Amino acid sequence: MSEKRSSHRRDFLTGRSAGQVAGDALLRVAGQVAEFADALVPAQLTTEASQAASYVVSLRRRAMACDFEVRLNADRARESTQSGSAMRALDLVDELETQMTVYRESSEVIDINYQAGSDWVEVEPRLFEVLVVADRLYHETQGAFDITGGPLSRAWGFDRRRGRLPSDEQIEAARKQVGWQHVKLDRQRGAIHFEKPEIEINLNSIGKGYALDRAAELMSDEGVENFSMHGGRSSLLARGHRTGERGWTVRLRHPLRPQQVVAEFVLVDQALSTSGSATQSFVLGGRRYGHLIDPRTGWPAEAMHSATVTAPTAALADALSTAFYVMGEEQVATYCAAHPEVQAVLVLPAERPGEVRLRTYNLGESSPAT
Repeated sequence: MSEKRSSHRRDFLTGRSAGQVAGDALLRVAGQVAEFADALVPAQLTTEASQAASYVVSLRRRAMACDFEVRLNADRARESTQSGSAMRALDLVDELETQMTVYRESSEVIDINYQAGSDWVEVEPRLFEVLVVADRLYHETQGAFDITGGPLSRAWGFDRRRGRLPSDEQIEAARKQVGWQHVKLDRQRGAIHFEKPEIEINLNSIGKGYALDRAAELMSDEGVENFSMHGGRSSLLARGHRTGERGWTVRLRHPLRPQQVVAEFVLVDQALSTSGSATQSFVLGGRRYGHLIDPRTGWPAEAMHSATVTAPTAALADALSTAFYVMGEEQVATYCAAHPEVQAVLVLPAERPGEVRLRTYNLGESSPAT
């Protein structure tokens, strides 16, 4: 048995180096929904090996308003031990939801929002790491990633999934309550303070990814080497490989024809996240308004169908897929050129109705899709 791998907080904060990232291959260019693909069994495998390659153990738990699922290679000798680790990982996801939610008065994030406008608030160390990542990404994306955007979601009605068109005055009023530049972090104390009392934080654009990272850390520390997990199928993380394959295969569906696939990835020790507005939007006056709002303008982004990111950590992929969706092609290209450890696929409207085009970054040349 291989030596047990240990996890470190530095991996969460910075990810593995580009040289250590193995799952960076775009296998096929043919969205909105990322899904685990069925196994593609190599022809040279024996019947016994083929059966092993097609069989995984799956454990599922409802959390953060979606299904979290862990998939393990079938291994009868270790199934009980590995399943126990997966259950403890899902228990941890429950605990993290309790800590990060803005819908329970007992959560730490709610406590921060109540107190940080008037005083410095010390934050649980691991949660503070998330805030440090959010701070870095806010500056790297020139404000496209901003975890203070809750008032804008409320103005548009997306906080309760009841979209509505606010007035210009309502949008401007909400914008005055948004802005990470009004948040201060004391890294020595691990504390946070809001310079404007109306500021609040919401981790919905990074929280699922962070939960996946923590769950994977727990499983790796307990000696589980080969597994994949997802949160709501939009955020995924893979460790090791599926039996008989070199990694874990993920497909990206066509945003207009869900029965078709526009891209396929093999992830090895890497994470993937997809952001799009197809499932949370409303149409008014012939125009579609989605739930992903550009915090810099106060209006929903609408230039693309979806943004998919692969990155060393799920928190990074989760956050960047949201940011890339509102940044646009030029800014995404600039970001990826400076960060080779991050890969992206943008699914964009094509000139012909009903068709899409793809732009890929750090994955090779852009490819058309139908």
